[in-house]
Amino acid sequence: MEIIKRQQDQAALSKLMAIFSVVAILGPRQCGKTTLAKTIGADHYFDLENPQDAARLDQPQLALEDLSGVIVIDEIQRIPDLFPLLRYLVDQNKKRKFIILGSASRDLIRQSSESLAGRIAYHYLGGFRLSDIDETKIKMLWLRGGLPLSFLARTDEESHVWRNQYVTTFLERDIPQLGINIPARTLRRFWTMLSHYHGQILNYAELGRSFGVSDMTVRKYCDILEGTFMIRILQPWHVNTGKRLVKRPKFYLRDSGLYHSLSSIETQKQLQTWPKLGASWEGFALDCVCRMLEKQDNELYFWNTHAGAELDLFWQNRGKNWGVEFKYEDAPRLTRSMQTAMDDLQLSKLWIVYPGKQKYQLSENISALPLDLLETELL
Repeated sequence: MEIIKRQQDQAALSKLMAIFSVVAILGPRQCGKTTLAKTIGADHYFDLENPQDAARLDQPQLALEDLSGVIVIDEIQRIPDLFPLLRYLVDQNKKRKFIILGSASRDLIRQSSESLAGRIAYHYLGGFRLSDIDETKIKMLWLRGGLPLSFLARTDEESHVWRNQYVTTFLERDIPQLGINIPARTLRRFWTMLSHYHGQILNYAELGRSFGVSDMTVRKYCDILEGTFMIRILQPWHVNTGKRLVKRPKFYLRDSGLYHSLSSIETQKQLQTWPKLGASWEGFALDCVCRMLEKQDNELYFWNTHAGAELDLFWQNRGKNWGVEFKYEDAPRLTRSMQTAMDDLQLSKLWIVYPGKQKYQLSENISALPLDLLETELL
C-alpha cells in the first residue's frame, strides 16, 4: 500500500518534542497516529492493545525507568494510572522523551494535564490533509474522507465497505472500552440522525424530540462523539452590533467519508446528484481550512444573524479578523451577506472557497478562491 508522508504533522511534532518532555498525539482511531510516531524514530514502543506489551507494563516503573531516548506508548487511555509515573520519569531524566497516543480526547487531556502540567503538549491528528495528497485527488479525498485505509483503498466500493466496518467497530468496541455504556445500535441511530444536521444550526431540544430523549441526553451523546473526534460543534461568534444573532452551535461530521457512509453515498456519481451536495462540500472544505489554520476548536467560530447575513468560518489572528465562506458554485458572486459580514465583523479579508480552478476578486478585500490554492493565501 502507498505510504503518504505527512510532512506538516511531522514538522509540528518535532517542534513540540524539542520543547516538551511529553507529547500526546490525539485523534480518531485508524487516523495514522502510530505511523506518525514511528516516523519520528522511536527507541522503544509499547502498544497497550498488545497483550505482551500490556503485560510488560504491569510493573510500569521497572519497565520504563531504565529506558532512554524516545519512548512511545500507544492507546495510553487503557492505563491512565501511568500519568503520575511519567511525571516522575521525565523529571528524573530531562533527555528522555515520551510520545503518548490516544483516541479519547477530553478524558485523556484532563488526566494528563493534571499530572503533567507544563511538561506535556498536544498535537491533534486527523485524516490526510490537502497538503498530504496530490491536487488531482481532492475529489477522492472529499468522497472517501481522510482516514488512511479509506483514502488508499483500491476502489470506492472497498473504501465504502471499510468505512462501514469502521463505524461498527467504533460503536461496538471503542465506545464500551471508554466506559460508556450506551448500546451500539442506539448510538448508531443517533449518529445517523445527527448526520442529517450536517452544516446546520444544532437544536438539541428538536433533535431530542425526534429521537425520543431529553435534550440533556442529546448533549451527552454529542459530547461522546465530539470527544472521540467524530464530530465538530462550531460555536457562534457574538459581537455587540445591535443585531439579533444566532446563538446556537453549528454541527459538522469531521470526516467527509464517514458522513457519506452514514448517508449511503458510495460513488462520485451519487455524490454529484445528492440533494446535500452543498452541505457536504461545506463540511469537507471547512475541515480542510480548520486543519490548515492549526487553531484549537475553541478559537474557530461561525457568525449568523436572524436577518440572514452569515459567515461560515471566523477567526482572529495577529490582531485582525478573518473569514471564509464555502460555496459549491461555478462562479460565486458578491452578495449583500458578504458585505454585511465584512462591515459588521471588520474583516481584514474574506475568502469565498469554491470548487473551481481560478482565483478572482469580488471586491477589494473579498476574493473567490479554489480550495487547493487556499493554503498559500492563509499561511
